[in-house]
Amino acid sequence: MSTAVKERQAGGGAPQIGGASIHPADRNFRWLVIAAGVTVLVIMAAIAVFLVVKSIPAITTNSTSMWATEQWAPDSDPPSWGIAVLIFGTLWTAVIAMIIAMPIGVGTALFISFYASPRLSTALGFVVDLLAAVPSIIFGLWGLYFFMPQIVPLSQWLATYFGWIPIFENSQDLYTKSILIAGLVLAIMVLPTVSAISREVFLQVPKGHVESSLALGATRWEMIRMAVLPFSRGGVVSAAMLGLGRALGETIAVALILSAVFEINWQITEPGGNSIAANIALKWGEAGINGRSALIATGLVLFAITLAVNMTARWIVDRRKEFSGAN
Repeated sequence: MSTAVKERQAGGGAPQIGGASIHPADRNFRWLVIAAGVTVLVIMAAIAVFLVVKSIPAITTNSTSMWATEQWAPDSDPPSWGIAVLIFGTLWTAVIAMIIAMPIGVGTALFISFYASPRLSTALGFVVDLLAAVPSIIFGLWGLYFFMPQIVPLSQWLATYFGWIPIFENSQDLYTKSILIAGLVLAIMVLPTVSAISREVFLQVPKGHVESSLALGATRWEMIRMAVLPFSRGGVVSAAMLGLGRALGETIAVALILSAVFEINWQITEPGGNSIAANIALKWGEAGINGRSALIATGLVLFAITLAVNMTARWIVDRRKEFSGAN
Protein backbone atom coordinates (compact mmCIF):
# COMPACT_ATOMS: atom_id res chain seq x y z
CA MET A 1 0.00 0.00 0.00
CA SER A 2 1.36 3.39 -0.98
CA THR A 3 2.16 6.12 1.53
CA ALA A 4 -0.53 8.45 0.02
CA VAL A 5 -3.23 5.80 0.45
CA LYS A 6 -2.17 5.19 4.07
CA GLU A 7 -2.35 8.92 4.80
CA ARG A 8 -5.86 9.13 3.38
CA GLN A 9 -7.00 6.15 5.43
CA ALA A 10 -5.48 7.73 8.52
CA GLY A 11 -7.45 10.94 7.93
CA GLY A 12 -4.53 12.97 6.63
CA GLY A 13 -4.06 14.71 3.29
CA ALA A 14 -6.38 16.98 1.39
CA PRO A 15 -10.17 16.79 1.88
CA GLN A 16 -12.02 14.65 -0.64
CA ILE A 17 -15.26 14.87 -2.63
CA GLY A 18 -16.31 11.81 -4.59
CA GLY A 19 -12.92 10.18 -4.04
CA ALA A 20 -10.91 13.16 -5.39
CA SER A 21 -8.92 15.50 -3.23
CA ILE A 22 -9.83 19.23 -3.15
CA HIS A 23 -7.03 21.60 -3.89
CA PRO A 24 -6.83 24.57 -1.46
CA ALA A 25 -7.26 26.96 -4.40
CA ASP A 26 -10.52 25.22 -5.36
CA ARG A 27 -11.77 25.47 -1.80
CA ASN A 28 -10.92 29.16 -1.63
CA PHE A 29 -12.59 29.81 -4.98
CA ARG A 30 -15.70 27.98 -3.79
CA TRP A 31 -16.00 30.26 -0.77
CA LEU A 32 -15.32 33.27 -2.99
CA VAL A 33 -18.20 32.52 -5.34
CA ILE A 34 -20.49 31.76 -2.39
CA ALA A 35 -19.61 35.15 -0.93
CA ALA A 36 -20.30 36.81 -4.31
CA GLY A 37 -23.73 35.17 -4.53
CA VAL A 38 -24.62 36.13 -0.98
CA THR A 39 -23.47 39.71 -1.64
CA VAL A 40 -25.83 40.01 -4.60
CA LEU A 41 -28.74 38.77 -2.48
CA VAL A 42 -27.85 41.17 0.33
CA ILE A 43 -27.71 44.12 -2.07
CA MET A 44 -31.10 43.19 -3.56
CA ALA A 45 -32.60 42.86 -0.10
CA ALA A 46 -31.09 46.20 0.98
CA ILE A 47 -32.58 47.94 -2.08
CA ALA A 48 -35.99 46.42 -1.38
CA VAL A 49 -35.88 47.44 2.30
CA PHE A 50 -34.81 50.99 1.38
CA LEU A 51 -37.65 51.36 -1.12
CA VAL A 52 -40.24 50.01 1.32
CA VAL A 53 -39.11 52.19 4.24
CA LYS A 54 -38.94 55.37 2.16
CA SER A 55 -42.34 54.64 0.57
CA ILE A 56 -44.29 54.22 3.81
CA PRO A 57 -44.83 57.97 4.56
CA ALA A 58 -46.38 58.67 1.15
CA ILE A 59 -48.48 55.50 1.19
CA THR A 60 -49.90 56.17 4.64
CA THR A 61 -50.78 59.82 3.94
CA ASN A 62 -52.24 59.33 0.46
CA SER A 63 -55.90 60.41 0.41
CA THR A 64 -56.82 58.41 -2.70
CA SER A 65 -56.28 54.88 -3.90
CA MET A 66 -52.80 54.16 -5.18
CA TRP A 67 -54.46 52.80 -8.31
CA ALA A 68 -56.33 56.02 -8.99
CA THR A 69 -55.81 57.91 -12.24
CA GLU A 70 -55.99 61.40 -10.73
CA GLN A 71 -53.42 64.13 -11.26
CA TRP A 72 -50.04 63.58 -9.63
CA ALA A 73 -50.19 65.76 -6.49
CA PRO A 74 -48.44 64.04 -3.55
CA ASP A 75 -47.40 67.39 -1.99
CA SER A 76 -50.90 68.87 -1.98
CA ASP A 77 -53.12 69.04 1.10
CA PRO A 78 -54.40 66.38 1.33
CA PRO A 79 -51.89 64.38 -0.73
CA SER A 80 -53.47 62.76 -3.80
CA TRP A 81 -51.68 60.50 -6.25
CA GLY A 82 -52.01 57.16 -8.01
CA ILE A 83 -49.70 54.92 -9.96
CA ALA A 84 -52.15 53.28 -12.37
CA VAL A 85 -51.30 55.79 -15.12
CA LEU A 86 -47.57 55.27 -14.64
CA ILE A 87 -47.82 51.49 -14.67
CA PHE A 88 -49.97 51.61 -17.79
CA GLY A 89 -47.56 53.91 -19.65
CA THR A 90 -44.53 51.87 -18.59
CA LEU A 91 -46.00 48.54 -19.72
CA TRP A 92 -47.64 49.92 -22.87
CA THR A 93 -44.49 51.51 -24.26
CA ALA A 94 -42.42 48.44 -23.33
CA VAL A 95 -44.87 46.04 -25.00
CA ILE A 96 -44.87 48.09 -28.22
CA ALA A 97 -41.07 48.19 -28.16
CA MET A 98 -40.76 44.43 -27.70
CA ILE A 99 -43.34 43.63 -30.41
CA ILE A 100 -41.20 45.58 -32.86
CA ALA A 101 -37.72 44.74 -31.56
CA MET A 102 -38.00 40.97 -31.07
CA PRO A 103 -38.62 39.81 -34.66
CA ILE A 104 -36.14 42.34 -36.08
CA GLY A 105 -33.50 41.55 -33.46
CA VAL A 106 -33.78 37.77 -33.79
CA GLY A 107 -33.88 38.07 -37.59
CA THR A 108 -30.75 40.22 -37.56
CA ALA A 109 -28.98 37.70 -35.33
CA LEU A 110 -29.95 34.83 -37.64
CA PHE A 111 -28.71 36.73 -40.68
CA ILE A 112 -25.38 37.54 -39.04
CA SER A 113 -24.93 33.96 -37.80
CA PHE A 114 -26.05 31.88 -40.78
CA TYR A 115 -26.53 33.99 -43.92
CA ALA A 116 -23.93 36.77 -44.04
CA SER A 117 -20.41 36.22 -45.31
CA PRO A 118 -17.67 36.13 -42.66
CA ARG A 119 -16.51 39.66 -43.49
CA LEU A 120 -20.05 41.10 -43.50
CA SER A 121 -20.93 39.14 -40.36
CA THR A 122 -17.96 40.65 -38.50
CA ALA A 123 -18.85 44.17 -39.63
CA LEU A 124 -22.52 43.86 -38.72
CA GLY A 125 -21.68 42.31 -35.35
CA PHE A 126 -19.42 45.24 -34.60
CA VAL A 127 -22.16 47.73 -35.55
CA VAL A 128 -24.75 45.96 -33.38
CA ASP A 129 -22.39 45.94 -30.38
CA LEU A 130 -21.64 49.61 -30.97
CA LEU A 131 -25.34 50.51 -31.00
CA ALA A 132 -25.81 48.70 -27.70
CA ALA A 133 -23.25 51.07 -26.13
CA VAL A 134 -24.92 54.31 -27.28
CA PRO A 135 -26.18 56.33 -24.25
CA SER A 136 -29.94 56.67 -23.91
CA ILE A 137 -29.77 60.48 -23.99
CA ILE A 138 -28.46 60.24 -27.56
CA PHE A 139 -31.40 58.08 -28.58
CA GLY A 140 -33.75 60.51 -26.86
CA LEU A 141 -32.39 63.59 -28.62
CA TRP A 142 -32.29 61.78 -31.95
CA GLY A 143 -35.86 60.59 -31.47
CA LEU A 144 -37.08 64.05 -30.48
CA TYR A 145 -35.49 66.14 -33.23
CA PHE A 146 -35.09 63.73 -36.14
CA PHE A 147 -37.14 60.56 -35.74
CA MET A 148 -40.39 62.13 -34.52
CA PRO A 149 -40.97 64.30 -37.65
CA GLN A 150 -40.31 61.24 -39.83
CA ILE A 151 -42.90 59.13 -37.99
CA VAL A 152 -45.71 61.71 -38.06
CA PRO A 153 -46.79 60.70 -41.63
CA LEU A 154 -46.92 57.06 -40.53
CA SER A 155 -49.07 58.00 -37.52
CA GLN A 156 -51.41 59.96 -39.78
CA TRP A 157 -51.67 57.04 -42.18
CA LEU A 158 -52.47 54.62 -39.35
CA ALA A 159 -55.13 56.97 -37.95
CA THR A 160 -56.65 57.53 -41.40
CA TYR A 161 -56.86 53.95 -42.64
CA PHE A 162 -56.89 51.99 -39.37
CA GLY A 163 -58.66 54.47 -37.12
CA TRP A 164 -61.53 51.99 -36.80
CA ILE A 165 -59.17 50.01 -34.55
CA PRO A 166 -59.32 51.74 -31.13
CA ILE A 167 -55.56 51.90 -30.52
CA PHE A 168 -54.98 53.76 -33.83
CA GLU A 169 -57.83 56.22 -33.39
CA ASN A 170 -56.80 59.88 -33.15
CA SER A 171 -59.51 62.39 -32.24
CA GLN A 172 -57.06 65.22 -31.43
CA ASP A 173 -55.46 65.44 -34.89
CA LEU A 174 -52.07 65.70 -33.17
CA TYR A 175 -49.41 63.09 -33.84
CA THR A 176 -46.24 64.11 -31.97
CA LYS A 177 -45.03 62.97 -28.54
CA SER A 178 -47.14 59.82 -28.70
CA ILE A 179 -46.85 56.36 -27.21
CA LEU A 180 -46.15 55.00 -30.71
CA ILE A 181 -43.09 57.21 -31.19
CA ALA A 182 -41.82 56.41 -27.70
CA GLY A 183 -42.31 52.69 -28.35
CA LEU A 184 -40.43 52.90 -31.66
CA VAL A 185 -37.49 54.70 -30.06
CA LEU A 186 -37.43 52.15 -27.24
CA ALA A 187 -37.50 49.37 -29.85
CA ILE A 188 -34.42 50.85 -31.52
CA MET A 189 -32.71 51.07 -28.13
CA VAL A 190 -33.61 47.49 -27.21
CA LEU A 191 -32.81 46.05 -30.64
CA PRO A 192 -28.98 45.87 -30.21
CA THR A 193 -29.32 44.07 -26.86
CA VAL A 194 -31.73 41.47 -28.23
CA SER A 195 -29.70 41.00 -31.41
CA ALA A 196 -26.29 40.75 -29.73
CA ILE A 197 -27.38 38.20 -27.12
CA SER A 198 -29.36 36.15 -29.65
CA ARG A 199 -26.36 36.10 -31.98
CA GLU A 200 -24.11 34.72 -29.25
CA VAL A 201 -26.72 32.08 -28.42
CA PHE A 202 -27.05 31.02 -32.08
CA LEU A 203 -23.29 30.70 -32.39
CA GLN A 204 -23.34 28.18 -29.50
CA VAL A 205 -25.49 25.73 -31.47
CA PRO A 206 -23.38 22.58 -32.04
CA LYS A 207 -21.90 22.58 -35.53
CA GLY A 208 -22.86 18.93 -35.84
CA HIS A 209 -26.56 19.83 -35.64
CA VAL A 210 -26.24 22.45 -38.36
CA GLU A 211 -24.11 20.35 -40.69
CA SER A 212 -26.19 17.21 -40.17
CA SER A 213 -29.40 19.04 -41.05
CA LEU A 214 -27.90 20.46 -44.22
CA ALA A 215 -26.37 17.11 -45.15
CA LEU A 216 -29.77 15.43 -44.87
CA GLY A 217 -31.16 17.83 -47.47
CA ALA A 218 -32.77 20.47 -45.25
CA THR A 219 -32.92 24.00 -46.57
CA ARG A 220 -31.25 26.73 -44.57
CA TRP A 221 -34.58 27.84 -43.09
CA GLU A 222 -35.51 24.23 -42.20
CA MET A 223 -32.14 23.84 -40.51
CA ILE A 224 -32.78 27.00 -38.48
CA ARG A 225 -36.32 25.94 -37.59
CA MET A 226 -35.51 22.36 -36.59
CA ALA A 227 -31.94 22.57 -35.24
CA VAL A 228 -31.12 26.15 -34.24
CA LEU A 229 -34.29 27.57 -32.71
CA PRO A 230 -35.08 24.59 -30.40
CA PHE A 231 -31.54 24.65 -29.05
CA SER A 232 -31.57 28.46 -28.61
CA ARG A 233 -35.07 29.00 -27.25
CA GLY A 234 -33.99 29.59 -23.68
CA GLY A 235 -31.28 32.04 -24.70
CA VAL A 236 -33.67 33.98 -26.94
CA VAL A 237 -36.14 34.24 -24.06
CA SER A 238 -33.35 35.58 -21.85
CA ALA A 239 -32.44 38.13 -24.54
CA ALA A 240 -36.08 39.23 -24.72
CA MET A 241 -36.28 39.64 -20.97
CA LEU A 242 -33.08 41.68 -20.82
CA GLY A 243 -34.42 43.90 -23.58
CA LEU A 244 -37.74 44.22 -21.78
CA GLY A 245 -35.92 45.17 -18.58
CA ARG A 246 -34.18 48.03 -20.38
CA ALA A 247 -37.45 49.16 -21.96
CA LEU A 248 -39.23 49.16 -18.59
CA GLY A 249 -36.52 51.17 -16.87
CA GLU A 250 -35.69 53.66 -19.63
CA THR A 251 -35.85 57.22 -18.34
CA ILE A 252 -34.38 60.06 -20.38
CA ALA A 253 -35.48 58.99 -23.85
CA VAL A 254 -39.08 58.49 -22.72
CA ALA A 255 -39.07 61.75 -20.76
CA LEU A 256 -37.92 63.66 -23.84
CA ILE A 257 -40.37 62.07 -26.27
CA LEU A 258 -43.63 61.69 -24.32
CA SER A 259 -45.75 64.70 -23.43
CA ALA A 260 -46.18 63.33 -19.88
CA VAL A 261 -49.98 63.67 -19.71
CA PHE A 262 -51.22 62.05 -16.52
CA GLU A 263 -54.00 59.90 -17.99
CA ILE A 264 -54.53 56.41 -19.34
CA ASN A 265 -54.77 56.60 -23.11
CA TRP A 266 -54.91 53.50 -25.33
CA GLN A 267 -54.60 55.55 -28.53
CA ILE A 268 -50.96 55.15 -29.47
CA THR A 269 -50.99 57.85 -32.18
CA GLU A 270 -52.19 60.62 -29.84
CA PRO A 271 -49.93 62.74 -27.60
CA GLY A 272 -49.78 61.68 -24.00
CA GLY A 273 -48.58 58.96 -21.72
CA ASN A 274 -46.14 58.64 -18.87
CA SER A 275 -43.89 56.02 -17.34
CA ILE A 276 -42.57 55.38 -13.86
CA ALA A 277 -38.93 56.11 -14.65
CA ALA A 278 -39.69 59.24 -16.69
CA ASN A 279 -42.03 60.57 -14.01
CA ILE A 280 -39.34 60.13 -11.35
CA ALA A 281 -36.81 61.99 -13.50
CA LEU A 282 -39.19 64.86 -14.26
CA LYS A 283 -40.74 65.31 -10.80
CA TRP A 284 -37.81 64.64 -8.45
CA GLY A 285 -36.27 68.11 -8.55
CA GLU A 286 -39.50 69.93 -7.73
CA ALA A 287 -40.90 67.38 -5.26
CA GLY A 288 -41.21 67.98 -1.54
CA ILE A 289 -40.62 65.45 1.21
CA ASN A 290 -43.89 63.60 0.66
CA GLY A 291 -43.53 63.92 -3.12
CA ARG A 292 -40.15 62.23 -3.07
CA SER A 293 -41.54 59.48 -0.88
CA ALA A 294 -44.31 58.96 -3.45
CA LEU A 295 -41.76 58.84 -6.27
CA ILE A 296 -39.79 56.22 -4.34
CA ALA A 297 -43.04 54.26 -3.93
CA THR A 298 -43.43 54.21 -7.71
CA GLY A 299 -39.82 53.05 -7.92
CA LEU A 300 -40.75 50.19 -5.60
CA VAL A 301 -43.53 49.21 -8.01
CA LEU A 302 -41.08 49.28 -10.94
CA PHE A 303 -38.67 47.16 -8.89
CA ALA A 304 -41.44 44.61 -8.30
CA ILE A 305 -42.43 44.59 -11.98
CA THR A 306 -38.84 43.97 -13.12
CA LEU A 307 -38.42 41.24 -10.52
CA ALA A 308 -41.62 39.56 -11.72
CA VAL A 309 -40.45 39.76 -15.34
CA ASN A 310 -37.09 38.17 -14.49
CA MET A 311 -38.71 35.42 -12.42
CA THR A 312 -41.09 34.66 -15.29
CA ALA A 313 -38.16 34.46 -17.70
CA ARG A 314 -36.33 32.12 -15.35
CA TRP A 315 -39.41 29.91 -15.11
CA ILE A 316 -39.76 29.77 -18.91
CA VAL A 317 -36.08 28.89 -19.36
CA ASP A 318 -36.28 26.17 -16.69
CA ARG A 319 -39.31 24.62 -18.38
CA ARG A 320 -37.40 24.41 -21.66
CA LYS A 321 -34.02 23.27 -20.36
CA GLU A 322 -34.86 19.55 -20.59
CA PHE A 323 -34.99 19.91 -24.38
CA SER A 324 -32.09 21.96 -25.56
CA GLY A 325 -31.65 20.33 -28.94
CA ALA A 326 -28.37 18.79 -27.73
CA ASN A 327 -29.92 15.67 -26.28
